[in-house]
Amino acid sequence: METRPNIIMISADSLRADHLGCYGFPKATSPNIDAMAKDGFLCENFFCPVIPTQPSHTTMFTGQHPLTHGIVAHGGKARLGRSAPFLPELLLQNGYATCAVDTLFRERPWFARGYEWIIDPCLHHVFYASANQEDLTDRATNWITTVPQQQGKPFFLFIHYWDVHYPYTPPTKYRNMFYDGPNPVDPSDHSLDEWWTHPIGAMAKDTWLRTAKGHITKPDYVTNLYDGALRYMDEGIAALQDSLKQIDQLDNTMIVLLADHGESMTEHRVFYDHYGLYDNVIRVPFVVSWPAGGLVKGGRLPQIRQTHDLAPTLLEAAEIPPPSQMDGQSFLGQMQGQEEFSGYDKFITMESTWQAKYALRTNEHKFILAREQDLLGNPPRELYDLKADPLELNNLVEKEPALAAQMEKELEDWIAEKLKAAGRTSDPVKDEGASMIGIWKGHK
Repeated sequence: METRPNIIMISADSLRADHLGCYGFPKATSPNIDAMAKDGFLCENFFCPVIPTQPSHTTMFTGQHPLTHGIVAHGGKARLGRSAPFLPELLLQNGYATCAVDTLFRERPWFARGYEWIIDPCLHHVFYASANQEDLTDRATNWITTVPQQQGKPFFLFIHYWDVHYPYTPPTKYRNMFYDGPNPVDPSDHSLDEWWTHPIGAMAKDTWLRTAKGHITKPDYVTNLYDGALRYMDEGIAALQDSLKQIDQLDNTMIVLLADHGESMTEHRVFYDHYGLYDNVIRVPFVVSWPAGGLVKGGRLPQIRQTHDLAPTLLEAAEIPPPSQMDGQSFLGQMQGQEEFSGYDKFITMESTWQAKYALRTNEHKFILAREQDLLGNPPRELYDLKADPLELNNLVEKEPALAAQMEKELEDWIAEKLKAAGRTSDPVKDEGASMIGIWKGHK
Protein backbone atom coordinates (compact mmCIF):
# COMPACT_ATOMS: atom_id res chain seq x y z
CA MET A 1 0.00 0.00 0.00
CA GLU A 2 1.31 3.46 -0.94
CA THR A 3 2.39 5.37 2.16
CA ARG A 4 4.12 8.36 0.59
CA PRO A 5 2.23 11.60 1.19
CA ASN A 6 0.18 13.55 -1.27
CA ILE A 7 1.58 17.06 -1.64
CA ILE A 8 -0.38 20.24 -2.28
CA MET A 9 1.84 23.24 -2.93
CA ILE A 10 -0.04 26.53 -2.70
CA SER A 11 1.66 29.65 -3.97
CA ALA A 12 -0.29 32.75 -2.93
CA ASP A 13 1.10 35.32 -5.32
CA SER A 14 2.07 38.58 -3.54
CA LEU A 15 1.25 37.37 -0.01
CA ARG A 16 3.34 39.17 2.57
CA ALA A 17 3.91 37.24 5.78
CA ASP A 18 3.03 40.06 8.15
CA HIS A 19 -0.62 40.22 7.03
CA LEU A 20 -1.35 36.74 8.41
CA GLY A 21 -2.62 36.22 11.94
CA CYS A 22 -0.08 33.46 12.57
CA TYR A 23 2.66 36.01 11.86
CA GLY A 24 1.21 38.53 14.29
CA PHE A 25 -1.27 40.50 12.16
CA PRO A 26 -4.08 41.77 14.42
CA LYS A 27 -6.93 41.51 11.90
CA ALA A 28 -8.80 38.27 11.15
CA THR A 29 -7.47 37.88 7.62
CA SER A 30 -6.45 34.21 7.78
CA PRO A 31 -8.33 31.95 10.24
CA ASN A 32 -7.82 28.78 8.20
CA ILE A 33 -4.14 29.41 7.52
CA ASP A 34 -3.69 30.24 11.21
CA ALA A 35 -5.28 26.91 12.13
CA MET A 36 -2.83 25.17 9.77
CA ALA A 37 0.05 26.84 11.58
CA LYS A 38 -1.36 25.97 15.01
CA ASP A 39 -1.60 22.28 14.17
CA GLY A 40 1.32 22.19 11.76
CA PHE A 41 4.58 24.06 11.33
CA LEU A 42 5.64 27.62 10.43
CA CYS A 43 8.90 29.23 9.32
CA GLU A 44 9.19 32.68 10.88
CA ASN A 45 11.86 34.01 8.54
CA PHE A 46 11.36 32.59 5.07
CA PHE A 47 12.91 34.68 2.29
CA CYS A 48 13.08 34.91 -1.49
CA PRO A 49 16.58 35.03 -3.00
CA VAL A 50 15.00 36.60 -6.11
CA ILE A 51 11.78 38.38 -7.03
CA PRO A 52 9.23 38.60 -8.63
CA THR A 53 6.94 35.84 -10.00
CA GLN A 54 8.79 34.01 -12.77
CA PRO A 55 12.29 33.94 -11.25
CA SER A 56 10.94 33.20 -7.79
CA HIS A 57 8.84 30.23 -8.92
CA THR A 58 11.77 28.97 -10.98
CA THR A 59 13.81 29.01 -7.79
CA MET A 60 11.11 27.10 -5.88
CA PHE A 61 10.81 24.34 -8.49
CA THR A 62 14.49 23.88 -9.33
CA GLY A 63 15.81 24.05 -5.78
CA GLN A 64 18.57 26.20 -7.23
CA HIS A 65 19.82 29.65 -6.34
CA PRO A 66 18.90 32.19 -9.05
CA LEU A 67 22.56 32.74 -9.89
CA THR A 68 22.72 29.00 -10.59
CA HIS A 69 19.65 28.68 -12.82
CA GLY A 70 20.10 32.18 -14.30
CA ILE A 71 16.45 33.36 -14.29
CA VAL A 72 16.43 36.72 -12.47
CA ALA A 73 13.83 38.76 -14.36
CA HIS A 74 10.11 38.60 -15.00
CA GLY A 75 9.77 38.38 -18.75
CA GLY A 76 13.54 38.49 -19.20
CA LYS A 77 15.78 37.20 -21.96
CA ALA A 78 17.22 34.15 -20.16
CA ARG A 79 15.75 30.65 -20.51
CA LEU A 80 15.97 27.76 -18.07
CA GLY A 81 18.37 25.04 -19.15
CA ARG A 82 16.84 21.62 -19.82
CA SER A 83 19.32 19.99 -17.44
CA ALA A 84 18.05 21.99 -14.46
CA PRO A 85 16.15 19.77 -12.01
CA PHE A 86 12.43 20.45 -11.73
CA LEU A 87 10.28 19.36 -8.79
CA PRO A 88 7.07 18.17 -10.56
CA GLU A 89 9.13 16.32 -13.17
CA LEU A 90 11.02 14.44 -10.46
CA LEU A 91 7.79 13.57 -8.68
CA LEU A 92 6.19 12.35 -11.92
CA GLN A 93 9.21 10.17 -12.67
CA ASN A 94 8.87 8.62 -9.23
CA GLY A 95 5.25 7.59 -9.41
CA TYR A 96 3.25 10.70 -8.52
CA ALA A 97 0.20 11.96 -10.37
CA THR A 98 0.95 15.62 -11.09
CA CYS A 99 -1.34 18.56 -11.76
CA ALA A 100 -0.99 22.34 -11.94
CA VAL A 101 -3.90 24.74 -11.59
CA ASP A 102 -1.94 27.66 -12.88
CA THR A 103 -1.10 29.98 -15.74
CA LEU A 104 2.70 30.35 -15.47
CA PHE A 105 3.34 27.98 -18.37
CA ARG A 106 1.73 30.48 -20.76
CA GLU A 107 4.69 32.85 -20.50
CA ARG A 108 7.57 30.48 -19.72
CA PRO A 109 7.40 26.92 -21.08
CA TRP A 110 9.52 25.34 -18.35
CA PHE A 111 6.65 25.80 -15.89
CA ALA A 112 4.82 22.99 -17.71
CA ARG A 113 7.60 20.47 -17.06
CA GLY A 114 6.47 17.38 -15.23
CA TYR A 115 2.71 17.96 -15.22
CA GLU A 116 0.42 15.30 -16.62
CA TRP A 117 -2.51 17.68 -16.08
CA ILE A 118 -2.52 21.46 -16.45
CA ILE A 119 -5.77 23.28 -15.67
CA ASP A 120 -6.00 26.97 -16.53
CA PRO A 121 -9.25 28.65 -15.43
CA CYS A 122 -7.60 32.01 -16.09
CA LEU A 123 -8.47 31.48 -19.77
CA HIS A 124 -11.94 32.73 -18.88
CA HIS A 125 -10.56 36.15 -17.87
CA VAL A 126 -8.99 38.98 -19.86
CA PHE A 127 -6.37 39.45 -17.12
CA TYR A 128 -5.12 36.19 -15.62
CA ALA A 129 -4.84 37.66 -12.12
CA SER A 130 -8.59 38.25 -12.19
CA ALA A 131 -9.23 34.52 -11.69
CA ASN A 132 -10.37 34.19 -8.07
CA GLN A 133 -9.80 31.43 -5.58
CA GLU A 134 -13.14 29.76 -6.32
CA ASP A 135 -12.21 29.51 -10.00
CA LEU A 136 -9.03 27.68 -9.03
CA THR A 137 -10.24 25.81 -5.95
CA ASP A 138 -13.24 24.27 -7.75
CA ARG A 139 -10.98 22.84 -10.46
CA ALA A 140 -8.42 21.67 -7.93
CA THR A 141 -10.94 19.89 -5.71
CA ASN A 142 -12.58 18.19 -8.71
CA TRP A 143 -9.19 16.84 -9.75
CA ILE A 144 -8.21 15.79 -6.21
CA THR A 145 -11.36 13.76 -5.70
CA THR A 146 -11.25 11.94 -9.04
CA VAL A 147 -7.99 11.43 -10.93
CA PRO A 148 -5.56 10.30 -8.21
CA GLN A 149 -8.19 7.95 -6.80
CA GLN A 150 -8.64 6.33 -10.21
CA GLN A 151 -4.89 5.91 -10.63
CA GLY A 152 -4.17 4.72 -7.11
CA LYS A 153 -1.15 7.03 -6.89
CA PRO A 154 -0.01 9.71 -4.46
CA PHE A 155 -0.43 13.11 -6.05
CA PHE A 156 1.32 16.44 -6.35
CA LEU A 157 -0.93 19.45 -6.94
CA PHE A 158 0.36 22.96 -7.53
CA ILE A 159 -2.20 25.73 -7.17
CA HIS A 160 -1.33 29.35 -7.84
CA TYR A 161 -3.73 31.80 -6.20
CA TRP A 162 -3.88 35.38 -7.50
CA ASP A 163 -6.33 36.98 -5.05
CA VAL A 164 -3.82 39.14 -3.17
CA HIS A 165 -2.03 40.16 -6.35
CA TYR A 166 -2.92 43.60 -7.70
CA PRO A 167 -5.64 44.72 -8.48
CA TYR A 168 -7.23 43.38 -5.20
CA THR A 169 -10.81 42.80 -6.29
CA PRO A 170 -12.39 40.41 -3.78
CA PRO A 171 -16.13 39.62 -3.92
CA THR A 172 -18.38 42.43 -2.66
CA LYS A 173 -18.87 41.14 0.88
CA TYR A 174 -15.10 41.28 1.52
CA ARG A 175 -14.47 44.77 0.12
CA ASN A 176 -15.08 46.72 3.33
CA MET A 177 -14.38 43.93 5.80
CA PHE A 178 -11.30 45.60 7.29
CA TYR A 179 -12.03 49.30 6.75
CA ASP A 180 -13.81 51.56 9.22
CA GLY A 181 -12.21 54.84 8.22
CA PRO A 182 -13.58 57.94 6.51
CA ASN A 183 -14.91 58.12 2.97
CA PRO A 184 -12.13 56.62 0.82
CA VAL A 185 -12.79 59.28 -1.82
CA ASP A 186 -11.46 62.60 -0.53
CA PRO A 187 -10.24 65.12 -3.13
CA SER A 188 -8.26 66.94 -0.44
CA ASP A 189 -6.20 63.81 0.33
CA HIS A 190 -3.14 63.56 -1.91
CA SER A 191 -1.61 60.43 -0.35
CA LEU A 192 -1.77 58.52 -3.62
CA ASP A 193 -0.72 61.33 -5.96
CA GLU A 194 2.71 59.81 -6.58
CA TRP A 195 1.06 56.54 -7.55
CA TRP A 196 -0.65 58.19 -10.52
CA THR A 197 2.74 59.03 -12.06
CA HIS A 198 3.92 55.41 -12.03
CA PRO A 199 3.24 53.56 -15.31
CA ILE A 200 1.02 50.99 -13.60
CA GLY A 201 -0.72 53.63 -11.52
CA ALA A 202 -1.48 55.69 -14.60
CA MET A 203 -3.14 52.68 -16.20
CA ALA A 204 -5.07 51.88 -13.00
CA LYS A 205 -6.39 55.39 -12.44
CA ASP A 206 -9.54 54.89 -14.48
CA THR A 207 -10.17 51.27 -13.54
CA TRP A 208 -10.39 49.68 -10.09
CA LEU A 209 -9.39 52.86 -8.21
CA ARG A 210 -12.38 54.79 -9.55
CA THR A 211 -15.78 54.68 -7.86
CA ALA A 212 -19.02 56.47 -8.72
CA LYS A 213 -17.84 59.27 -6.42
CA GLY A 214 -14.35 59.62 -7.86
CA HIS A 215 -10.87 58.16 -7.39
CA ILE A 216 -9.93 56.27 -4.23
CA THR A 217 -7.56 58.52 -2.28
CA LYS A 218 -7.10 56.63 1.03
CA PRO A 219 -4.20 54.12 1.11
CA ASP A 220 -5.78 52.37 4.09
CA TYR A 221 -8.81 51.57 1.99
CA VAL A 222 -6.69 49.92 -0.70
CA THR A 223 -4.86 47.93 1.98
CA ASN A 224 -8.28 46.86 3.24
CA LEU A 225 -9.03 45.48 -0.24
CA TYR A 226 -5.80 43.45 -0.06
CA ASP A 227 -6.76 42.11 3.36
CA GLY A 228 -10.28 41.32 2.17
CA ALA A 229 -8.85 39.41 -0.78
CA LEU A 230 -6.65 37.49 1.65
CA ARG A 231 -9.65 36.53 3.81
CA TYR A 232 -11.44 35.33 0.69
CA MET A 233 -8.41 33.32 -0.45
CA ASP A 234 -8.12 31.82 3.03
CA GLU A 235 -11.54 30.21 2.53
CA GLY A 236 -10.10 28.34 -0.45
CA ILE A 237 -7.65 26.64 1.93
CA ALA A 238 -10.57 25.29 3.94
CA ALA A 239 -12.27 24.03 0.76
CA LEU A 240 -9.13 22.16 -0.27
CA GLN A 241 -8.98 20.52 3.16
CA ASP A 242 -12.66 19.56 2.93
CA SER A 243 -12.04 17.83 -0.40
CA LEU A 244 -9.28 15.79 1.20
CA LYS A 245 -11.60 14.77 4.02
CA GLN A 246 -14.09 13.49 1.44
CA ILE A 247 -11.57 10.96 0.17
CA ASP A 248 -10.02 10.28 3.60
CA GLN A 249 -6.67 11.77 2.56
CA LEU A 250 -6.35 14.80 4.82
CA ASP A 251 -3.99 13.14 7.30
CA ASN A 252 -1.66 11.84 4.61
CA THR A 253 -1.51 15.07 2.61
CA MET A 254 1.25 17.60 3.07
CA ILE A 255 -0.17 21.06 2.38
CA VAL A 256 2.46 23.76 1.96
CA LEU A 257 1.53 27.44 1.73
CA LEU A 258 4.09 30.01 0.64
CA ALA A 259 4.43 32.98 -1.71
CA ASP A 260 6.71 34.03 -4.52
CA HIS A 261 7.14 37.48 -2.97
CA GLY A 262 5.34 39.90 -0.70
CA GLU A 263 3.77 43.25 -1.53
CA SER A 264 4.42 46.89 -0.80
CA MET A 265 1.36 48.83 0.27
CA THR A 266 3.06 52.28 -0.15
CA GLU A 267 6.21 51.50 1.87
CA HIS A 268 9.35 52.97 0.31
CA ARG A 269 7.15 54.80 -2.22
CA VAL A 270 6.23 51.51 -3.88
CA PHE A 271 2.48 51.41 -4.37
CA TYR A 272 0.65 48.07 -4.60
CA ASP A 273 3.49 46.27 -6.30
CA HIS A 274 6.38 43.95 -5.49
CA TYR A 275 9.75 45.48 -6.17
CA GLY A 276 12.39 46.87 -3.86
CA LEU A 277 14.47 44.41 -1.85
CA TYR A 278 12.93 45.39 1.48
CA ASP A 279 11.62 42.79 3.90
CA ASN A 280 7.95 43.50 3.21
CA VAL A 281 8.59 42.17 -0.31
CA ILE A 282 11.25 39.47 0.15
CA ARG A 283 9.91 37.91 3.39
CA VAL A 284 7.07 35.49 2.71
CA PRO A 285 5.02 32.97 4.70
CA PHE A 286 5.82 29.27 4.92
CA VAL A 287 3.15 27.19 6.65
CA VAL A 288 2.90 23.39 6.50
CA SER A 289 0.10 21.02 7.49
CA TRP A 290 0.66 17.25 7.45
CA PRO A 291 -1.19 15.46 10.27
CA ALA A 292 0.44 12.07 9.62
CA GLY A 293 3.88 13.53 8.94
CA GLY A 294 5.19 13.79 12.47
CA LEU A 295 5.58 17.56 12.37
CA VAL A 296 6.24 19.37 15.63
CA LYS A 297 2.72 20.59 16.38
CA GLY A 298 2.69 24.37 16.40
CA GLY A 299 6.44 24.40 15.71
CA ARG A 300 8.09 27.63 14.60
CA LEU A 301 11.50 27.76 12.95
CA PRO A 302 13.17 31.09 13.78
CA GLN A 303 16.25 30.75 11.56
CA ILE A 304 16.35 32.04 7.99
CA ARG A 305 15.22 29.66 5.26
CA GLN A 306 14.87 30.37 1.54
CA THR A 307 12.58 29.36 -1.31
CA HIS A 308 15.17 27.09 -2.94
CA ASP A 309 14.98 24.94 0.20
CA LEU A 310 11.41 24.00 -0.75
CA ALA A 311 12.10 21.41 -3.49
CA PRO A 312 14.61 19.30 -1.53
CA THR A 313 12.30 19.39 1.50
CA LEU A 314 9.31 18.12 -0.49
CA LEU A 315 11.43 15.50 -2.23
CA GLU A 316 12.61 14.15 1.09
CA ALA A 317 8.99 13.95 2.28
CA ALA A 318 8.24 11.95 -0.89
CA GLU A 319 11.23 9.65 -0.20
CA ILE A 320 13.07 10.85 -3.31
CA PRO A 321 16.77 11.82 -3.00
CA PRO A 322 17.26 15.46 -4.05
CA PRO A 323 19.56 15.83 -7.09
CA SER A 324 23.05 17.08 -6.43
CA GLN A 325 22.39 20.06 -8.73
CA MET A 326 20.03 21.55 -6.16
CA ASP A 327 21.53 24.28 -3.97
CA GLY A 328 18.75 24.22 -1.37
CA GLN A 329 18.77 22.20 1.83
CA SER A 330 15.90 20.10 3.14
CA PHE A 331 14.67 21.05 6.59
CA LEU A 332 12.09 18.28 6.92
CA GLY A 333 14.00 16.75 9.83
CA GLN A 334 13.79 20.03 11.71
CA MET A 335 10.04 20.25 11.16
CA GLN A 336 9.72 16.70 12.50
CA GLY A 337 11.83 17.41 15.58
CA GLN A 338 14.58 15.04 14.48
CA GLU A 339 17.23 17.72 14.05
CA GLU A 340 18.21 20.92 15.78
CA PHE A 341 16.77 24.05 14.17
CA SER A 342 19.20 25.65 11.76
CA GLY A 343 19.26 27.90 8.73
CA TYR A 344 21.24 30.71 7.13
CA ASP A 345 22.93 33.57 8.92
CA LYS A 346 23.12 35.58 5.68
CA PHE A 347 21.95 35.41 2.09
CA ILE A 348 21.86 37.41 -1.13
CA THR A 349 18.76 38.38 -3.05
CA MET A 350 18.20 40.21 -6.32
CA GLU A 351 15.71 41.65 -8.77
CA SER A 352 15.41 42.90 -12.32
CA THR A 353 11.99 44.56 -12.19
CA TRP A 354 11.40 48.31 -12.18
CA GLN A 355 14.94 48.38 -10.82
CA ALA A 356 18.05 46.20 -11.08
CA LYS A 357 19.55 45.50 -7.67
CA TYR A 358 21.24 43.05 -5.32
CA ALA A 359 21.08 42.87 -1.55
CA LEU A 360 23.07 41.13 1.14
CA ARG A 361 20.99 40.46 4.24
CA THR A 362 22.26 39.20 7.58
CA ASN A 363 20.34 38.88 10.83
CA GLU A 364 21.45 42.39 11.76
CA HIS A 365 21.92 44.41 8.57
CA LYS A 366 20.94 44.74 4.95
CA PHE A 367 23.04 46.28 2.18
CA ILE A 368 21.37 47.05 -1.16
CA LEU A 369 23.41 47.73 -4.30
CA ALA A 370 21.97 49.09 -7.56
CA ARG A 371 23.28 48.08 -10.97
CA GLU A 372 21.53 51.05 -12.58
CA GLN A 373 19.52 54.08 -11.49
CA ASP A 374 16.08 52.98 -10.37
CA LEU A 375 12.65 54.31 -11.30
CA LEU A 376 12.21 56.15 -7.98
CA GLY A 377 15.60 57.86 -7.89
CA ASN A 378 16.86 55.99 -4.82
CA PRO A 379 20.56 56.13 -3.93
CA PRO A 380 22.77 53.42 -5.48
CA ARG A 381 23.77 52.08 -2.06
CA GLU A 382 21.57 51.54 0.97
CA LEU A 383 22.45 50.18 4.40
CA TYR A 384 19.95 49.39 7.16
CA ASP A 385 20.25 48.28 10.78
CA LEU A 386 17.45 45.69 10.91
CA LYS A 387 17.40 45.49 14.70
CA ALA A 388 17.10 49.22 15.35
CA ASP A 389 15.23 50.01 12.12
CA PRO A 390 13.12 46.98 11.04
CA LEU A 391 11.09 49.10 8.59
CA GLU A 392 14.32 50.04 6.77
CA LEU A 393 13.72 53.78 6.85
CA ASN A 394 17.17 55.16 7.76
CA ASN A 395 19.91 54.66 5.18
CA LEU A 396 23.23 54.43 7.08
CA VAL A 397 25.63 54.40 4.12
CA GLU A 398 27.08 57.80 4.97
CA LYS A 399 27.08 57.20 8.74
CA GLU A 400 28.59 53.71 8.52
CA PRO A 401 30.91 53.83 5.47
CA ALA A 402 33.23 51.06 6.70
CA LEU A 403 30.38 48.60 7.25
CA ALA A 404 28.84 49.54 3.91
CA ALA A 405 32.16 48.96 2.12
CA GLN A 406 32.65 45.65 3.90
CA MET A 407 29.19 44.38 2.99
CA GLU A 408 29.54 45.60 -0.60
CA LYS A 409 32.77 43.65 -1.02
CA GLU A 410 31.22 40.56 0.52
CA LEU A 411 28.23 40.88 -1.80
CA GLU A 412 30.35 41.30 -4.93
CA ASP A 413 32.61 38.40 -3.91
CA TRP A 414 29.58 36.20 -3.33
CA ILE A 415 28.09 37.08 -6.73
CA ALA A 416 31.41 36.36 -8.47
CA GLU A 417 31.76 33.03 -6.67
CA LYS A 418 28.22 31.88 -7.54
CA LEU A 419 28.61 32.92 -11.19
CA LYS A 420 31.92 31.05 -11.45
CA ALA A 421 30.39 27.93 -9.92
CA ALA A 422 27.54 28.13 -12.45
CA GLY A 423 29.94 28.58 -15.36
CA ARG A 424 28.58 32.05 -16.14
CA THR A 425 30.73 34.94 -17.33
CA SER A 426 28.29 37.84 -17.00
CA ASP A 427 26.09 39.26 -14.28
CA PRO A 428 22.45 38.39 -15.11
CA VAL A 429 21.06 41.40 -13.24
CA LYS A 430 23.21 43.68 -15.38
CA ASP A 431 22.20 41.76 -18.50
CA GLU A 432 18.46 41.95 -17.78
CA GLY A 433 18.37 45.43 -16.24
CA ALA A 434 15.01 46.86 -15.18
CA SER A 435 13.02 44.42 -17.30
CA MET A 436 9.55 45.62 -16.29
CA ILE A 437 10.15 49.00 -17.91
CA GLY A 438 10.71 47.28 -21.24
CA ILE A 439 7.65 45.06 -20.76
CA TRP A 440 5.48 48.08 -19.95
CA LYS A 441 6.69 50.01 -22.98
CA GLY A 442 5.99 46.98 -25.15
CA HIS A 443 2.38 46.82 -23.96
CA LYS A 444 1.54 50.51 -24.08
